[in-house]
Amino acid sequence: MSRLFIVTSADLARPDAIRLSDTLEACPWPEALAVSMVETSEARDLWQVEAIYADEPENADIAQAVRRAGLAGNSLSVNAVPQKDWVRESLAGLAPVVAGRLFVHGNHDRHLRSPATVNVEIDAGLAFGTGHHNTTRGCLLALQKILRSYRPSNCLDVGCGTGVLAIAACKLTGIKAMASDIDPDAVMVTRDNARLNGTAHLMRCITATGLQHPSISRHAPYDLIMANILARPLMSLAPAIGGALSAEGRLILSGLTSDQIRMVRASYLARSLRVIDTLIDDNWATLTLARKQRGMA
Repeated sequence: MSRLFIVTSADLARPDAIRLSDTLEACPWPEALAVSMVETSEARDLWQVEAIYADEPENADIAQAVRRAGLAGNSLSVNAVPQKDWVRESLAGLAPVVAGRLFVHGNHDRHLRSPATVNVEIDAGLAFGTGHHNTTRGCLLALQKILRSYRPSNCLDVGCGTGVLAIAACKLTGIKAMASDIDPDAVMVTRDNARLNGTAHLMRCITATGLQHPSISRHAPYDLIMANILARPLMSLAPAIGGALSAEGRLILSGLTSDQIRMVRASYLARSLRVIDTLIDDNWATLTLARKQRGMA
């Protein structure tokens, strides 16, 4: 795959941007690799929606998505983006991320590492997830908060991207981790990053759609599951994720906006789970869940 395609909206009022974002996430024709909202004017509360695709969307499909979102009269632009090393090249301009005890950095910032921090070096390559996005940082903070009072014996990172979450969990606890992604490139990058961080002996990296892989089933249940993906996939995976979580396990979900908390939470409440912590960072949400206690409504 040599190129990606990015679909970009004009500036939209926030409710319109949320509606369009939800519509593009739900569209199977074609399926977006990622959908995001970017604030373009804080004073006017204007937002731009961006969606990334592996295949170039048809103009008719994009027009239909706009109509389904109730935004007739608005148009979306489609542009090809060279996939080569655009993520890796962008790392040179990114400052390290400090999330609690964790110091996430690229190879250009190795000189800034401290013995007092848990250092995670990430080479993004062709995968998503450098640690700089609000959702990744939220997961790293939620993970450390969980570890203050709970010690898992194994973990599963669903949609691992670059492997930053699984690597952080291994470094903080020494437990074994299963890291899975639907994208073979992401799995390859995760393996490379695991070797780079000295956690390869603790991690098994596999290509899988959701939790549909024999290795994931064989090593279940998991005391810790982390899924930093998108709201719609989080909802569709609720039965599988809920079924793979151990009785005392903890679940970290992110990749959703604060407006999507209610519908994602409802999917997991139906699986006898409850939200025990919520972290909001610039409209991005990270949820921590656990099993409902016996007798709890």
